[in-house]
Amino acid sequence: MHESVLGRATKQGVLDFSVYDVRDFAKNKWNKIDDRPYGGGPGMVMEATPILAAVKKAIGKKDRKKIKIAIMAPRGTQFTNATARAWAKKYEHVVLIAGRYEGIDARVKKILRAEEISIGPYVVTGGELPALIVADAIARQVSGVLGKGESLEETRVSSGEMYTRPEVLEYEGKKYKVPNVLLSGDPKKIDAWKMDAEQTRNKRG
Repeated sequence: MHESVLGRATKQGVLDFSVYDVRDFAKNKWNKIDDRPYGGGPGMVMEATPILAAVKKAIGKKDRKKIKIAIMAPRGTQFTNATARAWAKKYEHVVLIAGRYEGIDARVKKILRAEEISIGPYVVTGGELPALIVADAIARQVSGVLGKGESLEETRVSSGEMYTRPEVLEYEGKKYKVPNVLLSGDPKKIDAWKMDAEQTRNKRG
């Protein structure tokens, strides 16, 4: 959050990140924030009270209508670029709750009216990395973060098949040349090539 594009945007005052350690809001001398699940089962569940306290601290006196609260969960709604764009446009603040262990007490979602979000059809050891991915995707959609609007890759024609210097790359006795159309200087032909390349790639899966 403090490096590269996001770091520059933060220094310029375009973005602002705050991180809250849920253990700081525990009500016991061990800073314990998990307990055994009711009904039995493996693992531990994160308690509601310290999470609610952390979110309350994060929200402060901000207008609740301008805040989006999301819980990182593998069973959640698939997060997409469209979601990132919509949140960046609609909300001034986004609170991301990163769970661990077997998950979070379900009452957190109910009380906060939070939405469960997934970054993909797989499970990772904690919600921290998904939260960073979501934060990065949303940040890109905030005006001024990337400098120029055209810096958003999704707003311009792109094939995902990119080339740079040298024009002819020699590797292990073979030569790999940049496609001639990219050297033509004709924007229409280049865009048509990129669209065709992208469609071909999508068909291949």
